[in-house]
Amino acid sequence: MGGRLKIALLLAPALVVIGILFAGGLVSAVVQSVGYMPAIGQTRVSLDAYREVLSGGDFLDSFLLTVYIAGVSTAVSTVLAVLAAMTLRRSSGRLSAVVFQLPITIPHLLAAVGIALVVSQTGLGARLAAALGLIGQPREFPALLYDRYSAGIILTYVWKEVPFVTLVVLAALQGVAGELEDVARTLGASAWQRFWYVVFPVISPGIIAASLIVFAFTFGAFEVPYLLGKTY
Repeated sequence: MGGRLKIALLLAPALVVIGILFAGGLVSAVVQSVGYMPAIGQTRVSLDAYREVLSGGDFLDSFLLTVYIAGVSTAVSTVLAVLAAMTLRRSSGRLSAVVFQLPITIPHLLAAVGIALVVSQTGLGARLAAALGLIGQPREFPALLYDRYSAGIILTYVWKEVPFVTLVVLAALQGVAGELEDVARTLGASAWQRFWYVVFPVISPGIIAASLIVFAFTFGAFEVPYLLGKTY
């Protein structure tokens, strides 16, 4: 009991500061959203702002598009990350692991600019495809930016988030005992059966946690959709 109390007392100052800052910002945002801003002379409380936002069709369209981008980005990133983690787990090359982790160090804003330079119809990818004879002219390159499917946005998020999820899955894979896989292999289990019944139950908590983080970030992010998204 004494140990727990000591830990609580040590954490208390930081938690109080974080709680005050978080709660203060949240309360301030809620109060201002109902029109109470005495600093500029507005003291009448109303829900007019909420009615205006929720009554318009643009809000629902924007919300559904955001869910679509966040959901697809998270799903694709998670699947690719699990495949990458399983591959890197058996790889002894440190260089490949270091190169794979490089996107983590690059800000999302810079990543969006880089993706735009590569996959735009006047970018490096279009010019390379034209030079190789895959397309007649660069403008025939598929429109991956500012399109209705938000392909450029999703591509940027996938490129950025796959390494992050991979690191989480790799850490979770440390808890998988190699002996269990060997036993399953001896009993005739296929590669898929070994993964699904032996490996996946161990790494699933890490996958869920990383996926929730990616979804929450992509759901609330602004800079990448602003740069690469279609203007309405």
